[in-house]
Amino acid sequence: MAFESGSEPTLEEIQMLEAAVSQQDSEYILSQIGELHPADITGLLYNFDSPACKYIISLLPYEAGAGIITNLDSDTRKKFLKVYDSAEFVEFIPWMDSDDAVDILTELPVRFREEVIARMTDREMANHIVELLRYDDDCAGGLMAKELMKANVNWTITRTIEEIRRQAENVEKIYSVYVVDDEDILLGRVSLKKIILARGNNLIRDIYEEEIVFIESYRNQYEVAEIMQRYDLESVPVVNFQGKLLGRITIDDVVDVITEQKEEEINLMSGISETVEPDESIWLSAKSRLPWLLIGMAGGLIGAKFAGLFEWQIRLVPAMAFFIPLITATGGNVGIQSSTVMVQSLGNKPVNGFIFLQKLGKTLLVALVNASVICIAVLGFSFLLGDPLRLAATVSVAIFSVVILASVSGTVTPFVLSRFGINPALASGPFITTANDLLGLAVYFGIAWWML
Repeated sequence: MAFESGSEPTLEEIQMLEAAVSQQDSEYILSQIGELHPADITGLLYNFDSPACKYIISLLPYEAGAGIITNLDSDTRKKFLKVYDSAEFVEFIPWMDSDDAVDILTELPVRFREEVIARMTDREMANHIVELLRYDDDCAGGLMAKELMKANVNWTITRTIEEIRRQAENVEKIYSVYVVDDEDILLGRVSLKKIILARGNNLIRDIYEEEIVFIESYRNQYEVAEIMQRYDLESVPVVNFQGKLLGRITIDDVVDVITEQKEEEINLMSGISETVEPDESIWLSAKSRLPWLLIGMAGGLIGAKFAGLFEWQIRLVPAMAFFIPLITATGGNVGIQSSTVMVQSLGNKPVNGFIFLQKLGKTLLVALVNASVICIAVLGFSFLLGDPLRLAATVSVAIFSVVILASVSGTVTPFVLSRFGINPALASGPFITTANDLLGLAVYFGIAWWML
């Protein structure tokens, strides 16, 4: 029985496939995986070493092999491709989109990369790859593919259809036909539906739409993702300073960027300064966590010294010390909640001053409700547990104030950071927790001084 697409293979199935690979039983291997999607085969290959993977891929068409190599994660792919020489690997390149080919080639040694490009028989694609290698990975130029559909504004419909048939050989997914002038300057786009319905002697200039969303090649990858999300685009054309059409970015590339961005923000909010893979070295894992742990430790030491300034109050009312963890924990939790909501809002769409004031107003109303409930709960529990009424009231008022202030700081801080071009995710995690600890202690001892 063959492997099924989308389902997790059993240990027995993996062992049988391993035995077939060791015996080079190509008939059995093809019967098991020959009909699978390349992404599913990629998942299976993580169970094998590089030579075994190479043998399995050699049994498949080059198109499937190219899909498998593209789907491998970067670290695994770098190890895997060491068993290929440039003459073997170059056979997969024609079956890849130019942006995927460039991503893979940039992971490989320069000599290997140059040999692959020199061996390519499709010189047009080779030139595309050389051009794309000039761009950084994290900009629009580094994300774009050169394969696209375009038509000259002066072409007739008949000629356009002929050109589309020719260009379609290199374009896997057709979203739009871009319209350019004689200098390749982007003018607009035209849908396939309009082309099909138009008469053969009509010109493209008579049916194309001038309104089109485009992005410059130097733009940051996160700007690309934000624009495509905002306008709900499946693809976006890329132009240079002069407006010349260079390529296009498709939604599958942007999904990778969005995923990477979310992972980065989660790491920052958790106090991890850089992306670390599970199999990274102990040193790299420690280095990514240590900076924010040190900041948290420094904040804790400052908080301890700060609390020491009110030692005389604690001596007068020793029971005050029992509530310090309650104050700091509540302030930290409220701040984290507020900052997380604000970071998500900033990531989904631009937040101007008016929208920010709306969100701040809503945050205050929510904080008032939460603070009131928590205040009453603390007052009731403290009284039931036998604490003096004045102390219970002091703690209740303090925690009410801390919830309000922590909510405001958790909302304001990410907005301010984003205005200064700093990733607002930095506002969460250890940063906001430490800040609210100090704020909570100041409020607590200030109210205690006033009430007690």
